[in-house]
Amino acid sequence: MERTISSKMRRKIRQDLYGIPVFLILFVLAMLVIVPVVWMTFSAFKPEKEIISWPPTFFPHILTGENFVDVQKRINILRYMLNSAIYAGGTTLLAVIVNSMAGYAYAFFDFKGKSGLFLLTLATMMVPFQVIMVPLFLVVFKLGMYDSYWGLIIPRVVVAGSIFMMRAAFTGLPKELAEAARIDGLSEFGIFRKIMLPQVKPAIITLTILSINGSWNDLLWPMIVTSRTEMRTLANGLALFIGQNTIEYGAAFAGALISLLPMFLLYIFGQKYFVEGMASSGLKG
Repeated sequence: MERTISSKMRRKIRQDLYGIPVFLILFVLAMLVIVPVVWMTFSAFKPEKEIISWPPTFFPHILTGENFVDVQKRINILRYMLNSAIYAGGTTLLAVIVNSMAGYAYAFFDFKGKSGLFLLTLATMMVPFQVIMVPLFLVVFKLGMYDSYWGLIIPRVVVAGSIFMMRAAFTGLPKELAEAARIDGLSEFGIFRKIMLPQVKPAIITLTILSINGSWNDLLWPMIVTSRTEMRTLANGLALFIGQNTIEYGAAFAGALISLLPMFLLYIFGQKYFVEGMASSGLKG
């Protein structure tokens, strides 16, 4: 008995020792991500002279809110935030509807050419956006959606990666649920909306977070399809503080902090479902 307990203790100690290097590696990687964000946050409250001083300081010697005032003076940040919110919200709403319906169809329906069409959908993930942005711009322009919210939103709705994630989530559900609902006389759309969607809530929240984050931080596409100042997004507005010859560090850091906070809060509230959704979509297939 004592030998068994001793061997278990030795095994536990060995496992703990093996876990120390893993913990140290993960800690270092976490610091590489966290420290720049914390430094940017502190720098948003530093005077411009302190930001560019040498040697650099991590904690501010003097706290100031002038950088945030400068941001509001230079750009119409409230208008740009509204544009970003409309762009991110509209894109996300349509993306959740369209991509979840496509994923459901790939998971639960059998139709001719299903496998080939799904592989073709996945193949689009290997095409860089820079390759299709000019043809996409021409389509938007010809349809009369240039310099409009529709021109921003519609081309960014369907994403192959989102369809793949939703298909993986729906594949893990038993098909008997749908068959029982059909016997009870529920329509196909009713099955999808009332029975299947609630079962993949983590995947839906994951898709929501990824879509909002991608649209909120998108710089290239809004810059292509908008020309009026009133249509600029927050990412476009913040780019004005970084020029070819001069960089306004204080205002840029303050604007970046304002842009970061909504996404940070969104992730904090949805991180439980986000991690669960990413894990389930990666394990099912």
